[in-house]
Amino acid sequence: MVNPKTSSTLLPQQEVLLQKAEDWFSDQGWKPFPFQKETWRAYMEGKHGLLNAPTGSGKTYALWFPILMECLRVSGYLDEKKKTRPKRGLRAIWITPLRALSQEIFQSAQRIIQDLDLPLSVGIRTGDTSTKERSRQKRQMPELLITTPESLHLLLSSKNYPKTFALCQAVVVDEWHELMGSKRGVQMELALSRLKTLSENLRIWGISATIGNLDLAREVLLGPGSPAFENSVMIRADIQKRIEVKSLLPKTMETFPWRGHLGLHLLDDVIPIIKSSKTTLLFTNTRSQCEIWFQKILERYPEFAGEMAMHHGSINKETRLWVEQAIRNESLKAVVCTSSLDLGVDFAPVETVIQIGGPKGVARFFQRAGRSGHRPGQPSVIYFLPTHALELVEASALHKAIEKKAVEDRMPYLMSYDVLLQYLTTLAVSDGFYPKEIWPEIRSTFCYQGLDEDQWQWLLNFMVLGSQSLRSYDEYRKVEVEEDGRFKVNNKGIAMRHRFQMGTIVGDANLSVHYQSGGYIGSIEEWFVSGLNPGDVFTFAGRNLEFIRLRGMKVQVRNSKKRTSKVPSWMGGRLTLSAQMSQLLREELYSARLSKAEQSPEIQALDPVFEQQRKESIIPSTDHFLMEYFETREGHHHLFYPFEGRFVHEALASLLAYRISLMRPVSFSLAFNDYGFELLSDQPVDLQEIIDNNLLTTDHMLEDLQNSLNSTEMARRKFRDIAVISGLVFTGYPEKGIKMKHLQSSSQLLFDVFKDYEADNLLYTQAYRETFEHQLEEGRLRLALKRIGRQELVIRNCSQATPFSFPIITDRLREKMSSEKLADRIRKMTKKLQGR
Repeated sequence: MVNPKTSSTLLPQQEVLLQKAEDWFSDQGWKPFPFQKETWRAYMEGKHGLLNAPTGSGKTYALWFPILMECLRVSGYLDEKKKTRPKRGLRAIWITPLRALSQEIFQSAQRIIQDLDLPLSVGIRTGDTSTKERSRQKRQMPELLITTPESLHLLLSSKNYPKTFALCQAVVVDEWHELMGSKRGVQMELALSRLKTLSENLRIWGISATIGNLDLAREVLLGPGSPAFENSVMIRADIQKRIEVKSLLPKTMETFPWRGHLGLHLLDDVIPIIKSSKTTLLFTNTRSQCEIWFQKILERYPEFAGEMAMHHGSINKETRLWVEQAIRNESLKAVVCTSSLDLGVDFAPVETVIQIGGPKGVARFFQRAGRSGHRPGQPSVIYFLPTHALELVEASALHKAIEKKAVEDRMPYLMSYDVLLQYLTTLAVSDGFYPKEIWPEIRSTFCYQGLDEDQWQWLLNFMVLGSQSLRSYDEYRKVEVEEDGRFKVNNKGIAMRHRFQMGTIVGDANLSVHYQSGGYIGSIEEWFVSGLNPGDVFTFAGRNLEFIRLRGMKVQVRNSKKRTSKVPSWMGGRLTLSAQMSQLLREELYSARLSKAEQSPEIQALDPVFEQQRKESIIPSTDHFLMEYFETREGHHHLFYPFEGRFVHEALASLLAYRISLMRPVSFSLAFNDYGFELLSDQPVDLQEIIDNNLLTTDHMLEDLQNSLNSTEMARRKFRDIAVISGLVFTGYPEKGIKMKHLQSSSQLLFDVFKDYEADNLLYTQAYRETFEHQLEEGRLRLALKRIGRQELVIRNCSQATPFSFPIITDRLREKMSSEKLADRIRKMTKKLQGR
């Protein structure tokens, strides 16, 4: 860890400013933490840096203070002889990944400005900002701007943008750990590479929660080997925040666990916790789960009406802001929420946090625990409510994670050609760019440090001519090369479409939900609406709504008193176990073989499940890889338990099925969850053959994976996002969006053209690379196979389903049945299994 010098290298005037900051803290009845003072000093010394601090630790004040003070000093405002207002213009940019966070950051800056009577203004510019406010900012930028990566790029797409950023002294990228592992992080790398050139004295700072690779995070933010990186520091808040995890243990343990009831059997155990706390946050992992919990609590406990709210990203902005303010005012008893409240919405401490279901990652769990006892010095108490019995192993693993302070790495994207094409078009839409000037900036980023001249030339040709196979079509020729070599978009229609589509978040098409009278409720995805008929009732935003019609991109509804089990779900809502979490989970599972004294309370509580497992099979140890076989009316079940997370298991199941099929003609139905996977066939497979023929080897893994998975189809789906981000496909104007099936067919047509006529197309090859690296987690799969190779492969022929296999089997049935039929079928299966 690099630390700034503690010896003073500041000017006397800067020392005075630091004292002002300490005095302000004293006036609030606070005392600055050492990390805050360290950050103030490092910033004033001209350093760049990464501040590692948890939510609620005062990280916002750690950077706002020195930024504000230096703005005044550099502008000459502090000179008693001049004492004139600083020259108007943008001085500092604060980037936040979530629009919901901007209000809090705004209030922190505004509080200092008002208390110290500073001649500075602060503004917000996000997707929620009104047209009137945007126009006002265009005429006169505030000195301090809070914005998102997408809105920053929109500013870069405006005419004369260098003038906007000429006076800028600071960029703060908040929640950098959230951005770094996504293409939005790449967006930020590119924007910073431009701002470094435009603003001579720019200081770049990131704020990150604890992740496993903080040093890499700093390098990605500042650019590898860059002057900014060489002149940077890492400051750790080092605030010892105690986290207490309290697991809610079922009174009777189900011996055959399944995922279907979302933990609602423990609903009555949650109510006393809510009643005994001022405010409780109930975190769910998906928006649909959030809707269901909100509805079920109110159904069973109607007295909570008016005291309970819901918060997730698809609810309208006004409702979200109202909920956040109500949490601050402590006027709500409970809020059921998703990751929309994970990040630093800086409200006063919430007394209690409940996590419903395994969070699948240590960092996510820490973030949510941090919402409780949100002020420094208070412990964070978080209740863990398992949605099925085996999730108690995750609870036990989280205890260990807290003891070991184990947190996941965040892996940055590399060579994202789609984001680069979008960025270059942004520059071409504004004032245009000269490739020779921009090329070194691009190469200075972490993402594109490996970009070579040939790839760069290909990208430039793509912008001007379309790719090799699309040269005959004018619509793909977006950029013109002017006489002096400048790349410029001169077509107003192309420029307008580009601005509408900027961003790297590509989801299913969102439709806005409105009452017939016009009131806006929120947004749901097109695929869900496509399954509704007029008169159907569904639950959304805590209300039962009757579907009237779809008009354009608007879903028209009215309130309904009918009961319903239909709840919108959102694509991509299923989380998978992180690598860190998988390892901890395996270690805890293996502890079931130890004596009771060496087991956690959660593992002890699972004793009935483990007892049932031992009747038919075993609890694997560190040295064992378990495989099970049994036969039912459905067919022959072959089960495998790597405990590596659903994405790895999806790939592993396909790989193994393919390798078996090379030995004999057999077809499989695949099912998988976070704990293992199933190959179901109409004929038995001798599991010993898998061992004898070394089918779980890493040899030829990539080749076999490509053959096994229909990787072409997966890459085709991935290509849809790449096509949208790169601008190959237009998603439509606001309120007149293109239907997802049309978008999909457009991108598929392009994919097939490249596949047949231009296999070296960089966007086409990127689709395959991202499929393997990010979706199938090829690196993790290889490590898992190597670990399995070191273990003893244990085969158990069982007479019936085991507790380990039961959740996997029921997950497969879920795809074919309604929730009511599934619950009924599972009750019968459980009764039969327990009756043997």
